[in-house]
Amino acid sequence: MWDDKRQITLKYQIPDDKIHHFSEELEKGKIFATRCPKCGATYFPPKQDCAKCRISNLDWIEIKNEGELLTYTIIYVKPASFSQYPDYIVGVATFPEGINVLAWVKGKKDNLRVGDKVNLKVEKRDEGYYSYYLQLIDN
Repeated sequence: MWDDKRQITLKYQIPDDKIHHFSEELEKGKIFATRCPKCGATYFPPKQDCAKCRISNLDWIEIKNEGELLTYTIIYVKPASFSQYPDYIVGVATFPEGINVLAWVKGKKDNLRVGDKVNLKVEKRDEGYYSYYLQLIDN
């Protein structure tokens, strides 16, 4: 059987001309979603246009409140770009602003359960960029 030993590294550039506010605020420790002023649809990660109304210039809303963990999974087999990390947890939480957030889950994990309370936090990753995660509130 033929086995190729070449490795290909890909880097993506994602245009964010209309949603650069999201990245700027992450660096300040704040997390934002967008909401359509016409129909009220809320988007996270933020979108530049409403998928329902097809309008631009959506309103920015800050996600501040405590959320609730809807589901989670433990990642044992990781993609190559995360192979340097120990096993980690990814979860989905719902927030009062009307959004669901998919992110890494951090905190005391020995009694982790669906329904646990979480806060959405910002961190600067080892790779040099800012990201968000779900911080478990003492369970």
